[in-house]
Amino acid sequence: MSLAAELRMRLLAKADASRAPAMQSYMKSAMPYMGVQSGDMRAVSKALFAELSYESPAPWRADILEIWRGAQFREEYYAAIELAGMRFARPFQTMDALPMYREIIIGGGWWDTTDAIAPNRLFDILVGNRAKMSRVLLDWAVDDNIWIRRSAILCQMKAKEQMDLDLLYACIEPSIGSKEFFLRKAIGWVLRHYARTNPDEVKRYVSINERRLSSLSKREAMKHLK
Repeated sequence: MSLAAELRMRLLAKADASRAPAMQSYMKSAMPYMGVQSGDMRAVSKALFAELSYESPAPWRADILEIWRGAQFREEYYAAIELAGMRFARPFQTMDALPMYREIIIGGGWWDTTDAIAPNRLFDILVGNRAKMSRVLLDWAVDDNIWIRRSAILCQMKAKEQMDLDLLYACIEPSIGSKEFFLRKAIGWVLRHYARTNPDEVKRYVSINERRLSSLSKREAMKHLK
């Protein structure tokens, strides 16, 4: 039995079909749900994936994409992302993984999958390869796909003292005047997180961009600041 098939079987064993319609409705998803709670999905995924061993990243990427591309339920998307974030996969978070993550972000086409990848896996790649990944993020910041743009903005959300402010502001700039809710929200969200590390800088940035930032972005950025 393939890894993808084994995963689906184990997830279905934890599914409560009566929950599935509400989960699908809440996420506004065209793809159906099995009805597996997030905690159960993670537990099933981690137990199965803990049995795996990869000597190189190529088979790891192949397994992720097999699960992703063959998914019939959205929980399988989430499980593929769990495999991408397993502890043993830390050495595999390189520029070579970027096409896979781009496919996941575009294919998922929603905030749940985008936000699981951008501030985690993309940030891992950035930390390991600042110059090349920074150039990619600058390209993504002007991409036609809003989820790719959102990913560029959110990539450094958990950076704290590792924040590259020039890169952050360069990734925000192409979307600063956007009317797209998910881009406005992303701008405010990343600034709100950075305010925990450097509140004065966030206040300064919001102040000088008072007329350019949307009300949503400003409200989110200043949420915990006086």
